[in-house]
Amino acid sequence: MQLNTIRPAEGEKTDRKRVGRGIGSGFGKTCGRGHKGQKARSGGFSKVGFEGGQMPLQRRLPKVGFSSRVSIITSQVTLSEINKLDETEITIDVLKQHNLVTKNIQRVKVMLSGEITRAVTLTGIKATKGAKVAIEAAKGSVNE
Repeated sequence: MQLNTIRPAEGEKTDRKRVGRGIGSGFGKTCGRGHKGQKARSGGFSKVGFEGGQMPLQRRLPKVGFSSRVSIITSQVTLSEINKLDETEITIDVLKQHNLVTKNIQRVKVMLSGEITRAVTLTGIKATKGAKVAIEAAKGSVNE
């Protein structure tokens, strides 16, 4: 086999449609557009998705997606961030004072990331299962 003998598979490549080249071509006169009508005319094609005035499919279907309003007032804190604080009694107000959460936050959850080496009491703050185990292992407690 040599480069000059390589050919595409049989039927892989087809000749392009040459319209308007007489009766014998099969695409003479109307050039495969049929007779009259909007699609037969030059420049006569409706926009994508247009269904002749009927409400189009993309407008009939509901919009997808949702953004929870609760996420605006919810935040999360890691164990390593709590470990850096001096307080033993930790509330949402303490986290706001130390700029760990913003002022509009009303719900906080502690995630298991890093480690905690001292006893702390979480009041009004939720914790994941792993974080709860780690806090209780350091002789702390979680009061949700």
